[in-house]
Amino acid sequence: MKKWGWFAGLLFAFVSCEKDIQLQPEIQAPKLVVEAQIEDGQAPYVILSSSLNYFSTIDAATLNGTYVRNAKVSISDGSRNVALQEYSVPIGNGYFFYYYSTGNGGTLFGEQGKTYQLSIETGGQLYRSSTRIPYLTKKIDSLWWKKAPFNTDSNKVVLMSRVTDPPGLGNYIRYFTKANSEEFFPGMNSVFDDQIVDGKTYDIQIDQGVTKNQKIKFEDYGYFKRGDTVIVKMCNIDKASFDFWKTWEFAYQSIGNPFSTPGKVIGNIDNGGLGSFCGYAVQYKRLIIPK
Repeated sequence: MKKWGWFAGLLFAFVSCEKDIQLQPEIQAPKLVVEAQIEDGQAPYVILSSSLNYFSTIDAATLNGTYVRNAKVSISDGSRNVALQEYSVPIGNGYFFYYYSTGNGGTLFGEQGKTYQLSIETGGQLYRSSTRIPYLTKKIDSLWWKKAPFNTDSNKVVLMSRVTDPPGLGNYIRYFTKANSEEFFPGMNSVFDDQIVDGKTYDIQIDQGVTKNQKIKFEDYGYFKRGDTVIVKMCNIDKASFDFWKTWEFAYQSIGNPFSTPGKVIGNIDNGGLGSFCGYAVQYKRLIIPK
């Protein structure tokens, strides 16, 4: 009894010494956020916005007001420097989606093996970044499906692939999937390196991609369904693009977890800009899953 009485007294001492701690979040000046990419055979695509503070009230009007308009944006492939134009797309309720590109009649399209320089002038500041579109060396050889294991729903299936990794470390990939008429979405973990699979041909499951703007149903995550027409978009990327998406996805999955390890998203925009400029060498692979 004495032992438990001592423990209760110690616990009471700790409880009685509690203090209310009020954290005052630091107000940060908005930073430029860049979401830019260039694929082989496609025109460059750049979205510019301003960052919000962590406890900002976010609604449609606030988000629409974060777009950075009238910036001077250009991309160089080493021999040409092409200015990008600003475009707007109505998305309803008086709101617009804004982006920069060369448009359908543009003269600059991504090519494998080339390095591209991005330049952005806005608010009296100059931001630069670069990316390389690798050669398409790591590829999907084949796709097939099989019944979802340990699942009583016979309509759910998993997608399998056979992939060949070329010899030599440094082959980085990012993948997306498209089911039927929906858009391409990246997997929850969409980027991979070849530390373990260097120079090998291996079989691996491809989880269905997700839109991270909606709540994810984890009981359905990763599965496709009988009757789906599936297209896998396999992208070879450079190290900077891999680092950005790897750290971004880790940060996304850690949101709200008090026990997660703190992490920093590693972008490739200079002058304090946030975000990334990524180059993609793309392979598409299609599979029809019978009903």
